[in-house]
Amino acid sequence: MKSPLSKVTNMFIIILCSCLVASCGIFKKKTVDENIVENFDEFYNRFHKDESFQLTRLKFPLGGAMVDESGRKKWTKKNWGLMKVEIYDVDTKLYKTEYKKGKNTFYQKFWLENSGFSSEYRFELINNKWYLVYALDVSL
Repeated sequence: MKSPLSKVTNMFIIILCSCLVASCGIFKKKTVDENIVENFDEFYNRFHKDESFQLTRLKFPLGGAMVDESGRKKWTKKNWGLMKVEIYDVDTKLYKTEYKKGKNTFYQKFWLENSGFSSEYRFELINNKWYLVYALDVSL
């Protein structure tokens, strides 16, 4: 016959083992979640609607530049003009558009024919999150 102390000890061991097994599952889940690739369409939509989010997803130093009559300027956080219009919403009666989605990249361009105006952007998947890595705005 077991003593009351051994019953308590056995119960404690069972509870302790249960906690350990449960915690292993939690750690494993976190590792799996870190490997989930961010959905591009959800990112792209939020990028154009949420100013603070957009600023966190610019990969400085940002490739490309602003080009106008006064010359070429590198992008900085201070001179960045927010992107608000998705390429799908650009007025195609006025502008020409081009875009291409790859597994880890998204490229977009829009321009006015024979005007000296064009904008070109490239997004890349980095550590399972999307970032804008290149922006070229030309206005000559």
